[in-house]
Amino acid sequence: MSFSYLLDTQAFHLYALVVASTLALILLLIRIPKTEYAKKLARSKYTIATSYMIGAFTFGYAFYNADAPMYEEFSTIAMLIVVAFISIIVSFSLINLLMPRFIDGGKFLVSIFLVFVASVILVESFFSGNMRLHKITLYTGVALFVVQSCSLIIIFDRAYKRSIGILEKYYDEDEEHKIKWIRFCYILTMLTAMFILVYVFLPDKGFIRLYMFFYILYMIYFAGNYISFLGSHKLLLDAVGHYALSEQNPIFQKKKKSRQGAGNNPRSSKEDDSFALLGKALDKWVKEKRFREYDKSREETARELGTTKEVLQMYFTDRMGVDFRSWRTELRIREAKDMLLKHKDYSINFIAEAVGFSDRSNFHRQFSKSVGCSPKEWRDTDGHPELRA
Repeated sequence: MSFSYLLDTQAFHLYALVVASTLALILLLIRIPKTEYAKKLARSKYTIATSYMIGAFTFGYAFYNADAPMYEEFSTIAMLIVVAFISIIVSFSLINLLMPRFIDGGKFLVSIFLVFVASVILVESFFSGNMRLHKITLYTGVALFVVQSCSLIIIFDRAYKRSIGILEKYYDEDEEHKIKWIRFCYILTMLTAMFILVYVFLPDKGFIRLYMFFYILYMIYFAGNYISFLGSHKLLLDAVGHYALSEQNPIFQKKKKSRQGAGNNPRSSKEDDSFALLGKALDKWVKEKRFREYDKSREETARELGTTKEVLQMYFTDRMGVDFRSWRTELRIREAKDMLLKHKDYSINFIAEAVGFSDRSNFHRQFSKSVGCSPKEWRDTDGHPELRA
């Protein structure tokens, strides 16, 4: 076997076939906890595995038809078909991972069917020998692919923003950094998919081998990140699971309505007593510096204080005039300011984590917003940033 054969187009189809099949098998073999909220993660896993299997089938079909005329152009069409399927399937999987049922399953299946029909027509037009018909079919398919991709990007952006809002409401933290990989991998997916258009219109179709090489790397990278996420999925599942219950469970809805109805009544003495108890619990909570603990939901914090999430929120709105999250952030910043001056041998990153910030960039942003200077400037000026040169 010559070295040139290892780098020809047919060989790259074989490499892609092996990689896609292997990744699909690995995903299928990974076990997901059998919990109520993990069901959507399992569906997402099987959907991603299916996308790799569809890719493997298409690569295998292209490898089998190595004797086709204008094989490089045929390979370009095969890659266009692969990325059309992948863009839909990955979009559906990641969007519904962020926001369950954000995309209707029926519409997803219809989209897959339409892509399948368009793929068959495109392949048949290529083998028909009528190049004029093939070009019309190809350009129509490309136009539909662009429209489809743009629509999916808009839907993903909406789902991502809503999921960030849900995470923040549930955890009272800046948790976006923990799911940023989803947005990054989605952007990478769509950029990789859209980049096939360059190769479709290139006069020299031999460059498709370069695209296939990078596409193989993309498949490995995406699968690696996704598999890593499978082991640390609790953050998103808990938040979205709570959101689903509170939005759909009749018990939650009744409680919500009853709170809204009680909003017009004057506060009872019983409520005043609960607020007084909560105030004492908060004083103790602050003295024990429990505000430095992170990755806790609002429900967990409320339970520590001997109350409920709703009462906690009402207390801060009515009595404190500020939301709980902002109040706790100020406590953390105050603690950080003190530690930066007392422990100058401690790194800023260590102090950020010690006072309750799980993300370094969030700590710098919140500190600068509250104090008016960076943590380093605060330390370097001994707490007098106004005197800096």
